[in-house]
Amino acid sequence: MNIAFPAADEPDDIARERGRLMFAGPVDFLKGVVAMSGLPPADRVEICFAGRSNVGKSSLINALTGRKALARASNTPGRTQEINFFTAGDSHYLVDLPGYGYAEAPVAVVAKWQQLLRSYLAGRQTLRRVFVLIDMRHGIKAVDEDILTMLDKSAVTFQVILTKADKVRSAEKERVLAQVREALQKHPAAYPELVVTSSEKGDGIETLRAIIASLA
Repeated sequence: MNIAFPAADEPDDIARERGRLMFAGPVDFLKGVVAMSGLPPADRVEICFAGRSNVGKSSLINALTGRKALARASNTPGRTQEINFFTAGDSHYLVDLPGYGYAEAPVAVVAKWQQLLRSYLAGRQTLRRVFVLIDMRHGIKAVDEDILTMLDKSAVTFQVILTKADKVRSAEKERVLAQVREALQKHPAAYPELVVTSSEKGDGIETLRAIIASLA
């Protein structure tokens, strides 16, 4: 029986090595952007990471790049509403979107951020994929649905990455996977594979590297 939204297969040796080489080179923080006019030139493949607050985005980016403190640059005070760009060699931008779901953020700040996000998603031709991080302990929540719907409307392909898989027992994993698969059926922009990860244990990191390297 075919499963909707199966977990991505382990990469073969060639894909694994391509992913390793991509992240073995320099990965550097480039800039934080608060307006469309500040975007860097659209001269390379872009992939971006989105996820609600405390989903483990910084940990995943650091595990992916093999650099313990790289994503800390996007968590410093004053950068919470910026789109943060990192260069991965000469071929890719890794784009870190601020964590969403801060209930205490002022309404005007949230509105400004949502407008910037919509403009970026709809107008960035080099954006190949958005990776939406979902905490495996919780599954897809209403606050996640908001950004998934925004991605559908922007016609931007997104792929769900489940984080913190090491924190969940096997039976609970199956329940959450079923919930995520059911939720994704109504989103036409969803890429039909999931990536299950643990930044702490390294699970799924090679798979994700290989996927990103293939988006050339």
